[in-house]
Amino acid sequence: MKKVIIAIVLFGTVLVSCNTIPENKPNILLVMSDDLGWRDLSCFGDEYVQTPNIDRLAKEGKKLTQYYAASAVCTPTRASVLTGKYPLRFNIRKHFTDRGEYLPVCNTIPKLLKKAGYQTAHIGKWHLGGLREKDFNSRDSVPGPHEHGFDHYLTQLEQQPIRGQMARKRVLYREGGKCLARDDATVGPDDSYYNMYLTDIFGEETIRLINKFHKTSKPFFINLWWLAPHTPYEPAPEQQWSQTAADSITYDQHCFRSMVARMDYQFGKILKTLEEAGITDNTLIIFVSDNGGAYESNIGRLKGGKTDLHEGGIRVPFLVRYPGHIKPGTVSSEFCHSTDLLPTICAAAGVSLPADDCFDGVNILPFLIDETKYPDHGTVFWQMDLYRHLQRHYPKPKPYATEIVRKGNWKMLALYGKPVELYDIEADILEQKNLLYEKAEIIESLRKELNIWLAQPRQQFGQAN
Repeated sequence: MKKVIIAIVLFGTVLVSCNTIPENKPNILLVMSDDLGWRDLSCFGDEYVQTPNIDRLAKEGKKLTQYYAASAVCTPTRASVLTGKYPLRFNIRKHFTDRGEYLPVCNTIPKLLKKAGYQTAHIGKWHLGGLREKDFNSRDSVPGPHEHGFDHYLTQLEQQPIRGQMARKRVLYREGGKCLARDDATVGPDDSYYNMYLTDIFGEETIRLINKFHKTSKPFFINLWWLAPHTPYEPAPEQQWSQTAADSITYDQHCFRSMVARMDYQFGKILKTLEEAGITDNTLIIFVSDNGGAYESNIGRLKGGKTDLHEGGIRVPFLVRYPGHIKPGTVSSEFCHSTDLLPTICAAAGVSLPADDCFDGVNILPFLIDETKYPDHGTVFWQMDLYRHLQRHYPKPKPYATEIVRKGNWKMLALYGKPVELYDIEADILEQKNLLYEKAEIIESLRKELNIWLAQPRQQFGQAN
């Protein structure tokens, strides 16, 4: 018992449970875009693409302006969302390469919700391994979406060289239906999705499942992870292609804007489906991004971008709507983190977290409902392998960093444990004034916490042949 308590303290973990089970368990829709920058939605200030359907979540729910992804690249954040844990719990410090890496079996959102009677489905990008064709027959050793708690899934095959070739040819969206996996089987030419645009496939599958699930007596959890607006930048179908045309923009910028607009269009169809099914008022929707903006995205004046641990790489949009619980049109600048999603969703579903496991996130549902109930996150950590190339149109900021310690408004960046920058994020969101040599006591305190955290044992992610 003592060992468990020590681990919890060192990792800054807060265990959360919900003792009050809702009379009517809400349906839950968790939506995650890919490489969407902090300003890419019009409700976050974008002037170039209108996203009226996604913006509805801000008007009818709450917008968080200081929500952070657990990493500046894809896979680590996705692991944190599903598990409620830092990606470092699994030693995941970079994106998976589609060559055998996988998230080991553990407690996840869908696993915990299934115990409470939820139907579960994953739709869209996965990037957590186990989705090569040869993995389908190796489920005893290589877990995929089913093993992580999803009753059903539809996603792209994570198989090289197929996906890499489609990306280089810029046909990953327009021919994305030719590289699909559904419930441990490939999708063939006779399937209705085979020749569809990828964003439309994921939207239509979500609509199909909502119409199927809501007719049963069980609530549902749908995990919708768009690929958009990740590269390759490709033209979206009409009418979004024409709507986003503008003078003096590049072809890539036009593609990017059309892709965001098409995602919004499909999301609007999903909202309409909820309304027609009469379940809008009993559906919790959360919308986030997996990391900060890449090349064509809008991160405003934030520093860095995707693959970088400054604000542009980890601060992302967060929108939530829960009718009758969250006051419409509210905005908060309080700190929240992607590890918070599991305990928050479980609390909404009336699911207590297992006492024999530890989670790094905190339940922010009381705060979303009543802003006076702000949770204490304590000290929060990031670690990521060094990416020397910034996925933006300018060089990566120096000095480079591989870790962050965040405590209150203080954000310390470090390179292999050595402090390199310190910012007061509340006063300096653009990270322009490095206080490294002015706040020696703060630096030393955060450095000690970081080194203790980095030294903790971690479970290694899986690697299949």
